[in-house]
Amino acid sequence: MTTHSRNWLKFGGLVGLAFLLGLFFAGLLDFPRSGMAQQSNDERRTPIIPVDAPRIPSAKPLAELSEAYSAVAEAVRPAVVFVQAERPPEAEALANSRLQVPPGFEMPDLQPRAPQQRRGGAPIDRSSGSGFIVSADGYILTNNHVIDGATRVRVRLLDGRTFDARIVGTDADTDVGVLKIEASGLTPASLGSSDRVRVGEWVLAIGNPLGEDLTFSVTQGIVSAKGRAELNLGNRQQRDIQDFIQTDAAINRGNSGGPLVNVRGEVIGINSAIASYTGFYQGYAFAVPIDLARTVMNQIIEHGRVERTALGVLVETANAEDAAYLGLDSIAGVKINDFFPADSSAAKRAGLQAGDVIITIDGQPVRYTAQLQQLVGFRRGGETVRVEVARRDGRKEFTVRLSSVRMEPIAKVDTAVEPPSITPRNRLGIMVEPLTPGLASQSRVPTNTRGLLVRSVTPGSPAEDRLIPSEVAPRTPDIIVAVEGKPVRSENDLRNAMNGAQNGIITLSVLRGHERDNGVDSRIVRVRVTP
Repeated sequence: MTTHSRNWLKFGGLVGLAFLLGLFFAGLLDFPRSGMAQQSNDERRTPIIPVDAPRIPSAKPLAELSEAYSAVAEAVRPAVVFVQAERPPEAEALANSRLQVPPGFEMPDLQPRAPQQRRGGAPIDRSSGSGFIVSADGYILTNNHVIDGATRVRVRLLDGRTFDARIVGTDADTDVGVLKIEASGLTPASLGSSDRVRVGEWVLAIGNPLGEDLTFSVTQGIVSAKGRAELNLGNRQQRDIQDFIQTDAAINRGNSGGPLVNVRGEVIGINSAIASYTGFYQGYAFAVPIDLARTVMNQIIEHGRVERTALGVLVETANAEDAAYLGLDSIAGVKINDFFPADSSAAKRAGLQAGDVIITIDGQPVRYTAQLQQLVGFRRGGETVRVEVARRDGRKEFTVRLSSVRMEPIAKVDTAVEPPSITPRNRLGIMVEPLTPGLASQSRVPTNTRGLLVRSVTPGSPAEDRLIPSEVAPRTPDIIVAVEGKPVRSENDLRNAMNGAQNGIITLSVLRGHERDNGVDSRIVRVRVTP
């Protein structure tokens, strides 16, 4: 071997030895075995390890408050109902005229939908609101304006059951209405005392804001004020009683008739109106006190009407000048302006005078007009009350025999129409027509579609609110293409297919075209059929 070859051999050995030493030391140093991109991908695949919630001892009261709200809502929500009222358009217009409110005030009931051709072609308007069950045998409290003028009222419970309701009676002067349903397994709400409510108490409002999309919603706030009167809601008359509880719990259209609940789960008011320049919640809502509503409800249930009595005076709440003139310690009381009827007023006969300020009734303080109305307005004609008044020469007490108020009926007894009978077309209560290519084109579905076009749905039938007939949507009616998976082409096919009902319920495959394009929606509809 030459010297030159030996030198190259030595050089190669040194290079090999250096390479092996490099690998050895790299292993000792634990260099990364992959590039950054590879490492990033590996990290993304690594599961994130959950961390425990922070321990915040001072937050315990908030957690307990949250649990309390949840418990109250869970206990009360089953008593709340979704109320849907149907009216002829002329009755809807009349109801709206009775609810003319000044700028900034709204009755939070949902605006009616467009008229629907129903019941022999007659248009029917629908509006919705809320209510709550007050007895296990099916009595329900709501607002008068939710059901005023209704020819049919339906009630849906939290568990999804729907019932036709009977209007037991209403009272426009207090905006109270009473319904009755025949149902079992009901959960009535507990009625508290609005008189014991304090400003600043936490409350929950439960109802159906904005209609069917937000049913059984719960909002939270406080009692902002009590004794809110002189709000001029609607076309006020002298006998109207406005004594609202004000709250900042969020209330919107559709909440009308729902309960205002305290933290003990007791109803303290019926949500009735909102102050708003937009028609939606802006922080000011008003509820009818439950003490007043309970009195009206009991009279309607027991007597079929509301009995009114009166002192025979025209009054207004006393102001600062009245208090200073009479030397009163506080600005409170109700001033007598005049007598009614002028010649036969019970109060005038008893010795009261114009300018007197009524400060107590049977020893109970009277601070404003609505309190006076409630203390004397729901007694029986012929009863007597002790009326204490303030005059320039001191306080005096008189015994006044109350007179019955005889005006137009203010409670409507059993006005609800009984649930309509079902036209014996079929067990679904629908009228159908075989779909032809021409009808398919008119209905915005492909011309090769085969099935049954739904012409009409009988009110009160199983298919009501499940299927959309051509009398309601002439251009986009529902088309039944199959029942229980079997294609249907004729009325006879439909009748035969219904024999496969499972637990009294059948499954319909339904198509409906789009109004503005060539699209088609398909859906599965399950309907309970009649025996």
